[in-house]
Amino acid sequence: MLSNFKSRVRPSQLREIVLIVLIVLMMLFFSTQIENYFSPRFFNRISTSVAIIAIVAVGQTIVVLTRNIDLSVGSIVGFTAYYVGQTLATNNDMSAIVAVLMAVGIGALMGSVNGLLVAYGGVPSIIVTLGTLAIYRTLLVEVSNAQTVLSSDMPQWLIDLPRQNIFSLGGMDLRVMVGIALLVVIFFGLLLRYTSFGRRLYAIGSNPEAAKIAGFRSQAIVFIAFVLSGALAGLAGFMFLARFGNITVVAGLGMELDSVAAVVVGGVSINGGTGTVLGALLGAILINVLEQSLIRWLSISEFWRDFLLGFLILLAVASDQLIMNRLRDYWARDTYQTAVETADAAVSITQGNNNDVE
Repeated sequence: MLSNFKSRVRPSQLREIVLIVLIVLMMLFFSTQIENYFSPRFFNRISTSVAIIAIVAVGQTIVVLTRNIDLSVGSIVGFTAYYVGQTLATNNDMSAIVAVLMAVGIGALMGSVNGLLVAYGGVPSIIVTLGTLAIYRTLLVEVSNAQTVLSSDMPQWLIDLPRQNIFSLGGMDLRVMVGIALLVVIFFGLLLRYTSFGRRLYAIGSNPEAAKIAGFRSQAIVFIAFVLSGALAGLAGFMFLARFGNITVVAGLGMELDSVAAVVVGGVSINGGTGTVLGALLGAILINVLEQSLIRWLSISEFWRDFLLGFLILLAVASDQLIMNRLRDYWARDTYQTAVETADAAVSITQGNNNDVE
């Protein structure tokens, strides 16, 4: 029975099951501490917040799978939100498609700078993206000239976007922004699992030297990973603009920490080569439920929110090193043993058939 379970469930899936259980238990706990916790309004607020960070986390996942990290995503979100908002304020007749493409294009351009320096320049990603985090934020300050983009200057379709629903059930709304995030998660989940590009991302992260020997274009793949991360951060910047309307120079500040936390808590190994987009989504849900719940829980200081977020990151990294690595080794040994037993059985059958012939 245990062998059957191990043949059907991978260690990463086990991590995702544990995350789902943790989310449910956490919500049940807060429901006993916060009055009217399971209200439709609270669900709508969390789902919209998760939608934005989940898109950033998907891009972060792609980068982390290659043994890199992108700390510039928060600044990219802020810059694209402000720049697109400023453009829409002066061009109210701009269509939604053009605005989205502008945000994605700006994000991809910023991501390509990271990709060039990391993939072809050989500079460690943490150094590059820490630098561009500051550079892009400074560009935002210069472009904004200390002015605020106001929701009153936005076109009506952008103001209405956060409240547009796909469907409603008992006051709980599945909004268009949440639907966009789910499409992004599904698309990139399938891309990573079923395409050669996805398999090469995992291969590069698992063993960069072996990937080079196998002939993979590692530099090009890492570059594309950063471009995709930037493009998705740009899309998140557009959604950030739609949700909040009033954009200042601090837009997206701290989102890099939230995205890294979502990815690591979701089971994507910081050493690369392991993890799923679904895990990153569950990590984003866990973190947002925790943050939003702590805001409403008056019994605890707001300063504990950052403490718990940091604690979650440390706990996730420690569990990945101490527990998940052992589980992966255990699964691998069992798979190897099964393969050996199957091969021995095949040899025995072949020998038996030869004896019958003789």
